[in-house]
Amino acid sequence: MSMMKASLNSWMMFDHAGRYFPDTEVVTQVGPGERHRYTYLEFTNRAMQLMNALDGLGLRDGAHVATLAWNGYRHLECYFGIPCTGRVLHTLNPRLPTPDLEFIIRDADDEVIFVEENLLQVLERVRDALTGVKHIVVFSKDVPTTDLANVLSYEQLLAAQPSSYPRQEIPEDTVLGICYTSGTTGRPKGVEYTHRSTYLHALTTTSGAATGMGPRDCGLAIVPMFHVNAWGSPFAATMVGAKQVYTGPYMDPATIVSLMEEEQVTMATGVPTIWAGVAEELSQRRVQLPHLRFVMAGGSQPPMALIERYEKEFGITLVQGWGMTETSPVAGMAWPKHKMLGWGPDQLRSEVRIKAGLPLPGVDVKIVDEGGQEVPHDGTAIGELLVRGPWVIDSYRGGATPERFTEDGWFHTGDVATMSAEGYFVIVDRTKDLIKSGGEWISSVDMEGDIMAMPGVLEAAVVAIPDEKWQERPLAAVVPRPGAEVTLEQVRAHLSARGWERWQLPDRMEILDAVPKTGVGKFDKKVIRARYGAAAPPPQ
Repeated sequence: MSMMKASLNSWMMFDHAGRYFPDTEVVTQVGPGERHRYTYLEFTNRAMQLMNALDGLGLRDGAHVATLAWNGYRHLECYFGIPCTGRVLHTLNPRLPTPDLEFIIRDADDEVIFVEENLLQVLERVRDALTGVKHIVVFSKDVPTTDLANVLSYEQLLAAQPSSYPRQEIPEDTVLGICYTSGTTGRPKGVEYTHRSTYLHALTTTSGAATGMGPRDCGLAIVPMFHVNAWGSPFAATMVGAKQVYTGPYMDPATIVSLMEEEQVTMATGVPTIWAGVAEELSQRRVQLPHLRFVMAGGSQPPMALIERYEKEFGITLVQGWGMTETSPVAGMAWPKHKMLGWGPDQLRSEVRIKAGLPLPGVDVKIVDEGGQEVPHDGTAIGELLVRGPWVIDSYRGGATPERFTEDGWFHTGDVATMSAEGYFVIVDRTKDLIKSGGEWISSVDMEGDIMAMPGVLEAAVVAIPDEKWQERPLAAVVPRPGAEVTLEQVRAHLSARGWERWQLPDRMEILDAVPKTGVGKFDKKVIRARYGAAAPPPQ
């Protein structure tokens, strides 16, 4: 005997919520002091209206349908309404530079774009790239005033449609969605996710090895839905019937803390810069969050000082996760093992908390040297991190950069890492951000974390600047806390006290009002390099 043949597709996630959790809420901040809330049953009905509307627009099977939107209930309807009809969801980042956004729209061959009304000006800015777009659907009750062609109202479009739709038997290897990389070393590259990979990613990220999300939870996804599917949380939360909370465009710390408190959020996801701002708000308001199980930080390594602040000052666990666009994205999380429950804070800090994590079940990782040989798992030997698994890319859209893929199925991440004997890996740096001084490597990530441990420092980014004698030297860009004064001598003394060698210490420091950030909240080091004449990273 054998098991039933069942296609792992978006319907297996979508059906479950409306059928078994019809009264569970989806909440969205839609204005100052104003929230939209409805149930999974209402969400299901509207998503099915969207499915009928897409059919009514005459779109072919596999057509690419883009979204240019904030985190919210309408965007969630698109997350399922588009792929459940066999079409492809393509999330667009409104914060991208105009040339990148134009390139992505053309490269993806988008036929329809769903857009927030307050983001229409972004499309107006890239109108030259819209020649292949047949319809622009605005998240509004009425058709707004714009000189763009073929504009429709989302609410009018849905209102004309029935709220039922026959379940589609979509082959699991059908493309469900496309996300593009950030393009920090060239043009953005398209990554295509299948129904199967998305389902398996959602299933694994709800396991105890990752978030442990279930029907008792309320998830707050602060990471944008236009960035790697909000780390997959809309799919995962819908699949298990968890309550979902979205910020809309209101990602300020005050709104985030209010949502966490008032909606009884049990878990939340965001980049470290978000959690730094939330920490300041929590400290000022002295808010208690008894329902919160943990918060997850990803996108870049959170400073150890931030992890410790959440634990000591607020009693909140801040756990690190690792992934990238090419891994759907979550591929590892830094939870301690059972045998570590009795470990003291210092041992946990060095062995677990500062690590990118343990690979999730289904994900294989290895670290190799320049000759392709696997390095020892001793926490010291460094090399490039390679990864493979059922939700890891096997090629870019259009076949870009085939050298990133090995013949036996490994993907070269471009991250430099070490791995401990316990199997925890830590990202030392991106290959393009390592600083090579006098033939020796300096980790910008480690230095940033230690500088941000200074009481007077709010943010810090470290980049390489050219040096005639040593090839490259570190420059520290520092944002002091309000009222604090930070000098280069103080930074150098602080780093020396934390074990940095004299030759590794920065020779130069710049004081900033804020570290420049990418559209998804990561430190944008290419802006700092350009601003201060630093060396550009080597091409990849």
